[in-house]
Amino acid sequence: MTLRPIAVAILAALALVLAACGGDDDRASSTTTVATAPSGPPIRIGTKDFTEQDILGELYKQALEARGFDVVLRRNIGSSELVHQALDNGVLDMYPEYVGVLLSEVHDVTERPSSADAAYRLARRVEEERGFTLLAQTPFSDANALAVTPPFAERHNLRSIGDLRRVTPRPTIGAPREFRTRFEGLIGLREVYGLRNLRYRVVQGHARYAALDSGEIDVGVVFTTERQLERGRYTVLDDPRNLFASGHVAPVINKMVLDAHGPRLREAIDGLSARLTTSAMRRMNGAVDIDGRSPRDVAAEFLRREGLV
Repeated sequence: MTLRPIAVAILAALALVLAACGGDDDRASSTTTVATAPSGPPIRIGTKDFTEQDILGELYKQALEARGFDVVLRRNIGSSELVHQALDNGVLDMYPEYVGVLLSEVHDVTERPSSADAAYRLARRVEEERGFTLLAQTPFSDANALAVTPPFAERHNLRSIGDLRRVTPRPTIGAPREFRTRFEGLIGLREVYGLRNLRYRVVQGHARYAALDSGEIDVGVVFTTERQLERGRYTVLDDPRNLFASGHVAPVINKMVLDAHGPRLREAIDGLSARLTTSAMRRMNGAVDIDGRSPRDVAAEFLRREGLV
């Protein structure tokens, strides 16, 4: 349950670069009222490179600052593999992670646990063997999925992922860069569904939806908490073989950092995570991707509404 040696070497080098440059640190800006600061060093939070992670980073940062913690937020570091390596190398103290992705892409666990809770328990056990732990997971689950436009689904009689095998000419799938080398990506689509007819195109962020609308791609890799999926504008293909695993978020944190800051840190993080429902995340993701608002402002509004700042 470890990364491949070549990947470790590459990720370690990238994490050293991140350590040298300090990432995208942000200490100065805050919309919260700061309480008496607990003792202890700053908590260094990292995020991956897409909208929901931007929002989650701001949510945890601002909620902790409201409780008096000193926080450094390092945004847009990259994929799970890279962010976790930064955690391993001591560059970060914590980051929000999707439990299924943590198992399959960081620890090479491709056999699916029997439930979301079983996946969480396994991921926590694996992390604790490495000096980290998982805090409480969120109510919302943001899983990977494949989506097409309704006309494309009707034309090719598509209901599930496996139906893509009979689409001709070869369909083009648009996905983030790391999708090519992931089990929850092209590797799994070949091994689990026998899909060897896909053409692959890198499409980052919410540009995936514009690419679907224009016909630039036929199939888009989407996240199930994206507001674009509401109102039937896109058809999400069924995943009967459970290639895409549990998408509940659980902050991964260094146990020494957690112990150093005492129970107030766990209480603050778990208290926020418990409020993060699917509807709440869809609203916030849409406010950034569709309405053009900043993750910082969207997070601050949610925290005020929930009475967390």
